[in-house]
Amino acid sequence: MKYYEPRLISLTNAIVVTAIYIILFIIGALIISPDVLHHLYPMVYLVLSASLLFIISFLVFRFTLERFIYSKIRLIYKSIHSIKTKKGEVKTPRIDTNFLDVVSNEVEQWQQEKSIEIKQLRQLEQYRREFIGNVSHELKTPLFNIQGYVLTLLDGGLEDATINKEYLKRTEKSIERLIRIVEDLDEIAQLESGQMQLNITRFDILALTREVIELLEMKARKKKIRLVCPMQEKPLFVEGDQEKIRQVLTNLLENSIRYGNEKGRTKISFFDMDEHILTEITDNGIGIEPEELPRVFERFYRAPRGRASFSKGKGLGLAIVKHIMEAHGQTANARSATGVGTTFGFTLKKV
Repeated sequence: MKYYEPRLISLTNAIVVTAIYIILFIIGALIISPDVLHHLYPMVYLVLSASLLFIISFLVFRFTLERFIYSKIRLIYKSIHSIKTKKGEVKTPRIDTNFLDVVSNEVEQWQQEKSIEIKQLRQLEQYRREFIGNVSHELKTPLFNIQGYVLTLLDGGLEDATINKEYLKRTEKSIERLIRIVEDLDEIAQLESGQMQLNITRFDILALTREVIELLEMKARKKKIRLVCPMQEKPLFVEGDQEKIRQVLTNLLENSIRYGNEKGRTKISFFDMDEHILTEITDNGIGIEPEELPRVFERFYRAPRGRASFSKGKGLGLAIVKHIMEAHGQTANARSATGVGTTFGFTLKKV
């Protein structure tokens, strides 16, 4: 029994009250008549009255505890328990020797769960503020550019053959950038909600990678970055949506080119993981700080070092990669060392 259990508390208090009564009775009897304790009648009266007082005290304390204290604890427990369980499963526990242990454990567990929820809500609120700020930043640049070009044309530039066509071309590029941002956000929303249907087929991931490399060869050459792919001829057949995986490879390779060092190298590697094929894209670029690495797959998130040095990226490519892989029931991962480079990887089921 625990010291705070209702029966033990009631018993302890009843014993104390009875002991005080006995002591006071004996002291009073001795004051009235020193030899009173030698007679049978006073001793029988003391035993009977003390026993009755003990029983009454025990019952009163027990009733008081249950009626005014433990009933309140039971109500608190019931409220917490009803939040944690499904409707119809809530049962009010009876007062027994384990009641306060149960309540204590429930309250402690509930407090821990709520602390985690509060922390998550604060993180979500911080993420929401950052997301709104990043969306505003990404949309503001092309919108301001469009506004500037249009105002220049309206102020007379439209009549100037040397600038009107050039400014219209720049306006078109800014509009295309806005469209790409909106399309990327729409794609992420569809992937998150599960509305986008995947066309799962069997295809050669090695051949697909080589196709993507050919498309990005010119962009890599501008930064003098070599794209290295395995020379093996044996196909690596996987299961997935080929066009979505093409997008994953494109986003990862473009990311490595954007943040890679000039005259650097991006290496694509494949690993047989028994039931899966692991694809990794490794660059020798600026790298990512350890505290920033867990956030690289967030929408619009770019590490401060990357944001300061490279402003052209929208910060949506890796978020799209993450959601495409989750739609396939797989995961995308990243590891990095600052000043050494970064590796992004994803798995697909081998067939």
